[in-house]
Amino acid sequence: MIVIAILAIPFIFYFVQRPDYGAMRSDHFARVYDRNVSMLEAQQMVRLFGLAQALGMSDFVQNLTPGMQDPNQVHVQFILNLLVLRHEAARLGIRPGSSEVADVVRALPVFQGGSGFDLHKFSDFIQNALAPNGLAEEHIEQLVRDQLCLDQIKQLLGTGVSIPAAEIDADYQRAYDKLYVSLIRLRPDDLATQITISDDDVQKYYDTHKADLKTEEKRKVDFVSLALTDDQKKLAGKERIEVLQGLSDRATDFTQALLEKDADFKQAAEKFHVTVRTTGEFSAAEPDAQLHADPQLGAAAFKLTTQEPNSDPIQVADGFYILHLGGIVEARPLTLDEAKPKIAETIKKSRARELMSTKGAEIAQQLRQATKTGQAPEAAAQQAGVKVEKLPPFSVVEEATEAKDKKPKEDSPEMLTVKNAVAYLNAGEVTDFLPGEDSGLIAVLEKREPSADASNIEKKAAFGKRVLNNKRRIVFWEWLHDRQQAAGVQFAKG
Repeated sequence: MIVIAILAIPFIFYFVQRPDYGAMRSDHFARVYDRNVSMLEAQQMVRLFGLAQALGMSDFVQNLTPGMQDPNQVHVQFILNLLVLRHEAARLGIRPGSSEVADVVRALPVFQGGSGFDLHKFSDFIQNALAPNGLAEEHIEQLVRDQLCLDQIKQLLGTGVSIPAAEIDADYQRAYDKLYVSLIRLRPDDLATQITISDDDVQKYYDTHKADLKTEEKRKVDFVSLALTDDQKKLAGKERIEVLQGLSDRATDFTQALLEKDADFKQAAEKFHVTVRTTGEFSAAEPDAQLHADPQLGAAAFKLTTQEPNSDPIQVADGFYILHLGGIVEARPLTLDEAKPKIAETIKKSRARELMSTKGAEIAQQLRQATKTGQAPEAAAQQAGVKVEKLPPFSVVEEATEAKDKKPKEDSPEMLTVKNAVAYLNAGEVTDFLPGEDSGLIAVLEKREPSADASNIEKKAAFGKRVLNNKRRIVFWEWLHDRQQAAGVQFAKG
């Protein structure tokens, strides 16, 4: 299907095993191929992930982290799939030669100058990008060797993948036809006035969900900030790295001082000549304004305990923070009166969405009946009491409008939903009701117009190649999923 082959590839993540991050032991990441993978080894592979990104190896990273968005999931899947890749390459006897690796290293974009490979850029990268992160030239070669192994495995898997020419022709037409679509949009908020919540409804919900109805836990922290000065913020390259390294060393010394017996956070701050600042009480959802320098600061505050009240140095864009737990306001159960407004709002939203889905299904059916009798969608929608919204004509696959554009503007999630829903419709057909986060849609395909490039042989050939490559990528991801299962991955429990 064109929806899978072209539009949905960035969202292929159905096979990913999600670990319980909170249950991982500090010294043990996972068990893979009947051996334990330590946290130290996992952290080293996360540094390789960062190195691959810095080298511009985006295809390599994407192939090992399909569809991942959350940083934790990205790192975990990169580690596991890199272990799988190396195991399978060894099992298949794939061993790229040194000269082959060297050729790829010299061709990496980050090392290119005006006349090809630039040794100065390479040396500068080794000194300023690798060394401060505990990496060396051998790690670049290691990643390139991994990429070559991946490419060979993909080539082996893709050998038997093909798509009939008739299917390519049909998908090409569906991809580039100009589509004229009308939308009927329903919103839960518009239906909320039709819903009445009784005291019995509230009481029943409270009795059922009492354990979850609590105030938010709040924290208060003291903290110090070791940051670049305004002049130092203007530095770049090696000079900036050297200053940040100095701050890192100082932050490490500070946290080491806190490990001493009877150590006091404020006394340690006086010793290191840094100012202690104190937040007000804040929740995880709304951190104190003084911690807005980086989202990880608020999250780190809620990992502190009375037994471990001090954080490790937390790096932000311009320096380091160290937090100390100043107090905890524990969450407590809400009384019925306290919870009543929240309960009423929750019930109202739930019922409004149910009503929206029911009404949406009814309107979709009415529109289908109307179009069968030749009635215009606007007239049928008017009878149903809803408005019709005309979308500008579009194609399922949009291309850059000008040659200077590198890529077309990305579609919104709503537009992707519409395109997926109408891609295989004929003129006059109506989609099912399409629920979304804030609203629901019904789409009517009024007309299809053949693309001006319908007979463009060169463009059609490029399209066919793209679809075939995407299909081969899916085959690789399915293979990777299967091999990850065979690896017997077990995440460590604390």
